[in-house]
Amino acid sequence: MSKSERKLLDTTGRFTQVIKDGKKLGDIGWADGRILLSNRRLVLAGAEGKRTIQIPKIDTIEGRYDVNQAIAQVRDYVSVRTGRDVFLVSTGESESFERTLHKTIIDGRIVLIRHPAIEGGVVQDVGWNKARVKLDEEAVNLAVEDGTYVRIEIDDIGTVERDERAVKSAERPVLEAEHTEGGTSVETYLSGNEKHCSVLESVLERGAERNASSIDLGTDEKEVLMALYSGVSSFEVPEFLDMDPDDVEGIYERLVELDVLQEVRIRREVALKPRGRNIASESMNSQ
Repeated sequence: MSKSERKLLDTTGRFTQVIKDGKKLGDIGWADGRILLSNRRLVLAGAEGKRTIQIPKIDTIEGRYDVNQAIAQVRDYVSVRTGRDVFLVSTGESESFERTLHKTIIDGRIVLIRHPAIEGGVVQDVGWNKARVKLDEEAVNLAVEDGTYVRIEIDDIGTVERDERAVKSAERPVLEAEHTEGGTSVETYLSGNEKHCSVLESVLERGAERNASSIDLGTDEKEVLMALYSGVSSFEVPEFLDMDPDDVEGIYERLVELDVLQEVRIRREVALKPRGRNIASESMNSQ
């Protein structure tokens, strides 16, 4: 290793190649060996030889490729796409390995940001600025060129959507991440090249998947969430919806248990959690 190359991980695990030159390979099985990750390269070394993947050549870190039963038997692994090739890597701690890969690819890179693009449901008149990215275990941190600092907590992500649109006179991928800032729902837009957006989307989607809104709620419960999402105080919800205060208290209790609301004070002041913002937003859009 050169002086500028830093070892980030050196462990044993399993790996295999499932796509070569854009074509799926047949008769694929796992190979045991050494997995080495530095700030410059990923090395997969086994009995049949060594494969080196330069970090700048990694395009995306993707989902599962269960091409046969032997591959599917391994519960957690990371899919690494480089050009027209795809490799699967399992270290036994794949979430940590994936996070380290993400950091290696994106840390210190410059992306474009609009923040807040939407605040409290209202579109804001802000333009695109450059920002330098740094990941940690809990958040995407962005140091913006105007001197401001934006921190997007991964566990606070409600939704992440991807689009293609004109940004600074060029067609670019755009990520729209809903989260909170100071208790208010905001959307932050991020853009950049395909690789950087892919990494950021993967990081943010992890939080969004945890907060998915797959809960069966009744009409009254959805109305309470929509009222809170619209900015109505939790103390004013009964009068706003013309509902019995005891009934609203019961709804609060159930939604707290479902991890949709968080209790702020004992006197039933509540605030929406990401899952609650998801449900409220979906309910409002469906009306």
